[in-house]
Amino acid sequence: MSSHPGIDMMSFTGSTRGGIAVAKGAADTVKRVSQELGGKSANVILKDMDIVKAVTEGVHYMMNNSGQSCNAPTRMLVPNIDMHVAIEAAKAAAESIGVDDPKKHGDHIGPVVNQTQFDKIQGLIQQGIDEGATLVTGGTGRPDHLPTGYYVKPTVFANVDNNMTIAREEIFGPVLVIIGYDTEDEAVEIANDTEYGLAAYVCSTETERAKMVARRLRAGQVAINYVGGTSDTPFGGYKKSGNGREKGKWGLMEFLELKAITGARTA
Repeated sequence: MSSHPGIDMMSFTGSTRGGIAVAKGAADTVKRVSQELGGKSANVILKDMDIVKAVTEGVHYMMNNSGQSCNAPTRMLVPNIDMHVAIEAAKAAAESIGVDDPKKHGDHIGPVVNQTQFDKIQGLIQQGIDEGATLVTGGTGRPDHLPTGYYVKPTVFANVDNNMTIAREEIFGPVLVIIGYDTEDEAVEIANDTEYGLAAYVCSTETERAKMVARRLRAGQVAINYVGGTSDTPFGGYKKSGNGREKGKWGLMEFLELKAITGARTA
């Protein structure tokens, strides 16, 4: 489709690898390309926030849909001084999340999409262990009560360096990494140190302070205290997270071509 001369525009939602292939395919026909791609979203929890509350909410928010959300807050940044409290809260929150058959009623997450993705997630969890991150809970393998299927244990790593593979690559599964920081400037620097820029999160009891930090984050959408946008809020990213927008008038504009008609005179 992207190379077909009869198609004037490509709108693609998917992986960054897929988006690059679409853009390359569209290049010869010079068609418009709008993309919403991958992410490795930072969740900056500021020092004034109730750490237990923010971490607990962040873990549950991240694990939704078995972590298969492009805007999932997968990199949790917490003050180093509160790291111990954050780890305990994240462990409790992750271990409270059930994993089971999606056909069953109840509050639990299901499997990831396929064998390929399951294997990728397992490999990245093992890589996190091998690179020296602290495995707080979860890990490789399926939950004990699910011997078959693409089920992944809700997994949390702590003491993660932002240069580790699990902090750089989009895992697209229920795997959270916790990174410590000392100053607000350092938190912003770590949050922006990624090739992605789809979404970000800021948690604070001070709204104006949260807004100031949000403006400094290189991401297309920033949620304060986990309050997401509406159907009118533009959604899309910077850098390798894409070049388009969905929702609201901005989403419609992606599909429009401008035309200027000049020289017309009235009688």
